[in-house]
Amino acid sequence: MKLIVAVVQDKDSVRLVEALVEKGYRSTKLASTGGFLKSGNTTLLIGVEEKSVQPVVDIIKEICHSREQLITPMAPVGSNSVESYMPYPIEVLVGGATVFVLDVEKFVRV
Repeated sequence: MKLIVAVVQDKDSVRLVEALVEKGYRSTKLASTGGFLKSGNTTLLIGVEEKSVQPVVDIIKEICHSREQLITPMAPVGSNSVESYMPYPIEVLVGGATVFVLDVEKFVRV
């Protein structure tokens, strides 16, 4: 057994869960927050047999795409020179997915 942990952007999570269910894969959905942009993510826990790892990863690749987003960085905390700091929007690449595949010693569905 394998445990696939997939961290995806909230915008992709509904379509991803629907695609997984359509192919017969179950998942547990957890709300999470990214460390860089502090925006909402979804972490999916997916338990599968080893032969199903690549098909699940392929579904994730098909649904979760990177996209460019404009963000406005905030002034540094504790800065004494806030008046000289002019925030301006910058374009960053967001989205896609971060996927971990872990060995599972035992899996029980009750």
